Amino acid sequence: MRQMSWFNVTSLTLGFVFLYLPMVILIIFSFNESKLVTVWAGFSTKWYGELINNRAFLDAAWVTLKVAFISSTLATVLGTMAAIVMVRAGRFRGRTLFSGMIYAPMVMPEVITGLSLLLLFISLGMDRGVFTIVLAHTTFSMCYVSVVVSSRLVSFDQSLEEAALDLGCTPAEAFRLVTLPIIAPAVISGWLLAFTLSLDDLVIASFTSGPSATTLPMKIWSSVRLGVSPEINALSTVMILVVTIGVVTASLINKRNVVRQRRDEAAAAKSA
Repeated sequence: MRQMSWFNVTSLTLGFVFLYLPMVILIIFSFNESKLVTVWAGFSTKWYGELINNRAFLDAAWVTLKVAFISSTLATVLGTMAAIVMVRAGRFRGRTLFSGMIYAPMVMPEVITGLSLLLLFISLGMDRGVFTIVLAHTTFSMCYVSVVVSSRLVSFDQSLEEAALDLGCTPAEAFRLVTLPIIAPAVISGWLLAFTLSLDDLVIASFTSGPSATTLPMKIWSSVRLGVSPEINALSTVMILVVTIGVVTASLINKRNVVRQRRDEAAAAKSA
């Protein structure tokens, strides 16, 4: 095993400091008594209480979660269907155009996507709000779901599906009982990716939202433009905590599944 040199250790340390030191400072100052975020005046949790009573932030968080859940679900369904067509339909007329339209949002600047959707909604006479944000987020996130699910379908053994058809299953039953459970990890990963992209989006939501719908990134951006407040630090700390809990939980579940799989493989080898 190669030992790490002083250069690698220093580079790794500086990289972690660059990434995580601002977050640590933000978390510390979220407990600052002073209203000035750069002046420490003692420990206090009052800004978390202010955050809980801030109706504007709570409404924006609810809109963000609602949009993210609906759009990621729609994107997962549409992206999975697109992936099946791309992998299993073979060569067909318009395949190049179809694949280009699927993958275009991945390379298209968000400003262009948001502006084009804004012009589309205006030309259709649609009132901008939660519905238009959902449509916009579904449009740009389904391509990511399609890529994730396609990578799993490429390595999928279709003989399993054919065996189910030979045993009397209809194509729909074979997909539901055989294919879907096998590709479920990719589908779930695609949903989580789409959910995260929707939570994080600011540019496209700014173009496609209306006065009745403000997402949390938009609310944070509008508040930060007037100066960083301790409530923003408290909100960011809560978001970091939620993400950390999610990552740790996912890691523990994955580790437990790996251990269980190794145990089952060892038991199967011993019985054989």
